[in-house]
Amino acid sequence: MTDRHLQIQQIIEQNPGIQFREIMRSSGLKNGVLSHYLGKLEKTGTVKAIREPRQARFYPLQITYDESVAIKALRKQTPRDLLLALIKDDGLEFSQLVTEVKKSPSTVSLYLSQLVEDELVEIKLVKLKKRYHIKARGVIDRLIEDYRPSLLEKPVSGFEDIINSF
Repeated sequence: MTDRHLQIQQIIEQNPGIQFREIMRSSGLKNGVLSHYLGKLEKTGTVKAIREPRQARFYPLQITYDESVAIKALRKQTPRDLLLALIKDDGLEFSQLVTEVKKSPSTVSLYLSQLVEDELVEIKLVKLKKRYHIKARGVIDRLIEDYRPSLLEKPVSGFEDIINSF
């Protein structure tokens, strides 16, 4: 393996769920060069990619599908804030989550629906009130512990939040 292969592999191992453009920025490689090396790393089974419309995320091989779903949420500001609020104080109502994450109700609703759909959060009725709870607590706790700097402390673009708030 070349130095570039190792450099890219290391970036992905330290930042599971990283997107192509982030790897490009971190590595200093141009688009075509990075595409070439990522293709080789995928073909040799060194890293894996999960492709969705308009985005691909890259993961070390040991990351499971369930972990990749949690990582994807933790790498975005609002879903991460929602998950951290529920870790801090499990069983919050919708209005409490809106207050906690300081986003519009529509933005919170959008991301909360996705977290429920991804089975990271569940809704329980308590005294006829909907309360939100972390469903994948073990997975999320382990990921935060293992990858804290890359999942929690790096700034994440708020562009997606801005678009989704319209």
